[in-house]
Amino acid sequence: MKLPQSLKLPRSPLSGRALTAGAVAVATLMAGGSAAGAVSAAERPAAVADAPDIPVANVKAHLTQLQSIATANDGNRAHGRPGYQASLDYVRAELDAAGFTTSLQEFTASGSTGYNLIADWPGGDADQVVMSGAHLDSVTSGPGINDNGSGSSAVLETALAVARSGYQPTKHLRFAWWGAEELGLVGSSHYVDSLGSADREKISGYLNFDMIGSPNPGYFVYDDDPTIEKTFKDYFAGLGITTEIETEGDGRSDHAPFKNAGVPVGGLFSGADYRKTSAQAAEWGGTVGEPFDPCYHSSCDTTANVDDTALDRNSDAIAYAVWELSQ
Repeated sequence: MKLPQSLKLPRSPLSGRALTAGAVAVATLMAGGSAAGAVSAAERPAAVADAPDIPVANVKAHLTQLQSIATANDGNRAHGRPGYQASLDYVRAELDAAGFTTSLQEFTASGSTGYNLIADWPGGDADQVVMSGAHLDSVTSGPGINDNGSGSSAVLETALAVARSGYQPTKHLRFAWWGAEELGLVGSSHYVDSLGSADREKISGYLNFDMIGSPNPGYFVYDDDPTIEKTFKDYFAGLGITTEIETEGDGRSDHAPFKNAGVPVGGLFSGADYRKTSAQAAEWGGTVGEPFDPCYHSSCDTTANVDDTALDRNSDAIAYAVWELSQ
């Protein structure tokens, strides 16, 4: 997530079915999380159209690959650096093997060539596109595993779950991995600017995921489009988890160019360098007075800097929303 300027624009409505969160089964937690452990498939609301559980082990395997790429490339995956290109190649190979139609969109930032990766799932109404995205670049000072390997990996695994299930939604599904977000939302801004007004109007919703595995996590939902917001809030309510409106990153990630162009947007966030309050710790656990991510934009943002429980819950919520909003 890049550092700056917040922008607050009016909400725009997105049509979609109302959802009902199902009953929650008592969960047996898997070992290995940095807090309470990974969430089992039982700890999920009944999902529409059989939206799948996203195995957190699969998401973490992608994070391990991104960490290895950073380690082999001067400790980062930043725009214009070899680590970004290797990250892009890894994600694209996974998508191509799963049957997606992928394309690269080229742009220039800070004197270097950058790339967005766009992946379309065949089928669905091309005049109604549900798009999910995350920035793939890190800062130069670290490997960027929570920021934003977490969002990138969860979006990738959700896309792969679409392919595994052979899901054929009413709407068209598109997934994106943005370059140069850390330099000022450059990649996503380029994408939105490259669309004509007719193509922008075809995007019925853009879902953004930037930092969803913070080690001292919160559960924040973007309060932009009301239907997308309700989809995520209902999901977490079905788990008995209280959410808060996302304010720390408002306008600071790749949803901002879409929102500015009038596209309905929404998303999830687990917190960056704001500090957890006592009220938040009472709701979510964790450490009062510490940042949600003490390694934000630092060299210690490694695979050790991720909370498995938050990563698992947020990954499942992504799949739930993609299935719900695309029917």
